[in-house]
Amino acid sequence: MDNRQAIGSWLSGPRAAAEDMGVDFGYRGERLGLPQEGPGSIAPLGRRFGALFIDWTLCVVIAYGLIARGDQTAAGNWAVVVLLVLSVLTVGTVGSTPGKRIFGLRVISVDGERLGIVRVVVRSALLCLAIPALVWDRDGRGLHDRLARAVQVRI
Repeated sequence: MDNRQAIGSWLSGPRAAAEDMGVDFGYRGERLGLPQEGPGSIAPLGRRFGALFIDWTLCVVIAYGLIARGDQTAAGNWAVVVLLVLSVLTVGTVGSTPGKRIFGLRVISVDGERLGIVRVVVRSALLCLAIPALVWDRDGRGLHDRLARAVQVRI
């Protein structure tokens, strides 16, 4: 093996190196029994980030205008609380936040049912901490989704 191959595998990460050696990981969501494409398949990362951006923007606007009354520092802190409430209320009732609905996404349990209120609260609280949402498994689910036994799917 020359140095270019070693550097390429290092830059690509362990998954790419394993795939180069012939390991088949399957598609995202296969282990969960989800389809590869179309409705019910794992939500793509770009759509999830887009939905979160819309939800966060909405929460900042609500916090800035209604709660913090123009105080930018307080608005940022209140926006996290508004995000928690928004997520619990909307995911707990209809399965989607406004941003997820716009991007055609829904949060369900891994067995295909609606999430119960306890799992919605756990998921939402972990999402507000941000770090669990940045740790993914091979199906593309964040730690907040794994701990709540949830998955974000396309509608």
